[in-house]
Amino acid sequence: MNISILNPIEHPNWDELLLTADRATFFHTTAWARVLSDSYGYKPLYFAAIDNGKLAGLIPVMEIESFLTGKRGVSLPFTDICHPIAGTSDIFQALMERLTQHGKSAGWKHIEIKGGSVFWGKAAAPCAEYVTHLLHLGTDENALQKTFRDSTRRNIRKAYRAGVAVTFQHTAEAMAAFYELHCRTRRRHGLPPQPWHFFEKVYAHIVAAGKGVVLLAAHAGKTVAGAVYFFYRNRALFKFGASDRAFQHLRANNLVMWEAIQWFIRNGFRSLHFGRSETENEGLLQFKRGWGAQESRVAYYRLSLRENT
Repeated sequence: MNISILNPIEHPNWDELLLTADRATFFHTTAWARVLSDSYGYKPLYFAAIDNGKLAGLIPVMEIESFLTGKRGVSLPFTDICHPIAGTSDIFQALMERLTQHGKSAGWKHIEIKGGSVFWGKAAAPCAEYVTHLLHLGTDENALQKTFRDSTRRNIRKAYRAGVAVTFQHTAEAMAAFYELHCRTRRRHGLPPQPWHFFEKVYAHIVAAGKGVVLLAAHAGKTVAGAVYFFYRNRALFKFGASDRAFQHLRANNLVMWEAIQWFIRNGFRSLHFGRSETENEGLLQFKRGWGAQESRVAYYRLSLRENT
């Protein structure tokens, strides 16, 4: 099978080609490739098998070169899940052989792939594992709400009664307001925030292009919580969430999520993915479990390309 190495940013019809692959997600799109490449200078190398004009297999990779960590291939950085696309195990093996061959010739230390356990089986041990949640939305928001935990429904009502108001926005100012909350939230958890330049590119290539939305929750004129969602076909993705801890008692995060869910149902979306969660982050897990979503695990794999390692 012929495996091509493509750059989706330069490919004239990449997103149209993705539509021929049932397992394609937002993270396989040109928009996400542009965000990663423009923000960090990563080199897109998408290993693709195309058969009769259809995408039969794909492993998207960004080549990362760092003075501290060396050169490696990641599928994909800053991405929750990026399952390889392959109709059969033979296609997956052909993709991996071509990817491994290229990585060795390019001097990569290793290849990292976020997902694909159905293909790896027992041939490789995961280097990390995360929890994911997928909510099937249906068409009846009232029926769906009845599947939520009692505490989740109470928190939604509490936010309503407190006068929290949620708005859907597509402006650069809204992204800047969310970023301020994002920085506070990350520092509260002892994590460095991603640079503003990254969120500028998220806004330019995703939100401003109608492929995502920023939700902001306000109370008494102050922004107290927010979230960023991405869209792909009839599927939504909760990518970023943040809040002001001083207003945690208002349960604005719950109202943000509920308003988003209602909007998705009314606009024909079929599912909402909550992204990944660390297995030890009990607080975040409890929040996501409150929505009645299907819980599963995603494994990350790292293949060393250096001898004697």
